[in-house]
Amino acid sequence: MADIVEAVRTQGLFKRFGQQTAVGGVDLIVPQGSFAGLVGPNGAGKTTTLSMVTGLLRPDGGLIHIDGVDVWRDQVVIKSRIGVLPEGLRLFERLSGRELLSYNGQLRGIPRAEVEQRAEGLLKIMDLTEAADKLVIDYSTGMRKKIGLAAALLHNPKVLFLDEPFEGVDPVSANTLVEVLQRYTASGSTVIFSSHVMELVERLCDWVSVMNRGQIVAQGPLETVRAGRSLNEAFLGLVGVRDGGGEEGLSWLGATSR
Repeated sequence: MADIVEAVRTQGLFKRFGQQTAVGGVDLIVPQGSFAGLVGPNGAGKTTTLSMVTGLLRPDGGLIHIDGVDVWRDQVVIKSRIGVLPEGLRLFERLSGRELLSYNGQLRGIPRAEVEQRAEGLLKIMDLTEAADKLVIDYSTGMRKKIGLAAALLHNPKVLFLDEPFEGVDPVSANTLVEVLQRYTASGSTVIFSSHVMELVERLCDWVSVMNRGQIVAQGPLETVRAGRSLNEAFLGLVGVRDGGGEEGLSWLGATSR
């Protein structure tokens, strides 16, 4: 992988909560311009890893570089180069969608006229023009994800981090999100999103990193990780399929009660 231009690189990334090791020495590589998936079972450490990479959670050890810059040495530069759509997205619900984008733009120091122009374009492409002046508290889950993505894209970041961006999103909104993200990566920018839905990752991504129990167990181009199988089959082989032992304890399930 020596010839890869890296958008994101971690070395020995480590995080412990009490006696539990959540991330145990992660070496994550994401090439520039890729649509990259970070996959793993629940509790694998995906969210913790993304939180450290984006500067939201300080690691206990290891190095993180985005676009060649050390995340924890120059956070002002890093914040200008990344966009983040976290899991459990929290928004200023008493603002309208348009006001939310305007507020984010002003926080970023973007001139007001340019913020308005960018906001109108994002509202249109996200199919939120008619809802632009409604309060965010009245938005559906899909609409919240779309306005959250618009806010993350407003300052034109080089790398976009998304944590379970399609969870709870209806098919129409999900299709809109996909179209926007594919247009974004086609311009040379990078998307990294976490998911445990293998079919979605297989359809969208050209690069995959597989996490299990706080470590990267495989990563590389999608076809390399798949190795001639479906991504789901490869994933199950990498993380191990738990034995369904104990099923005898559920012999009552589905039995007709009398």
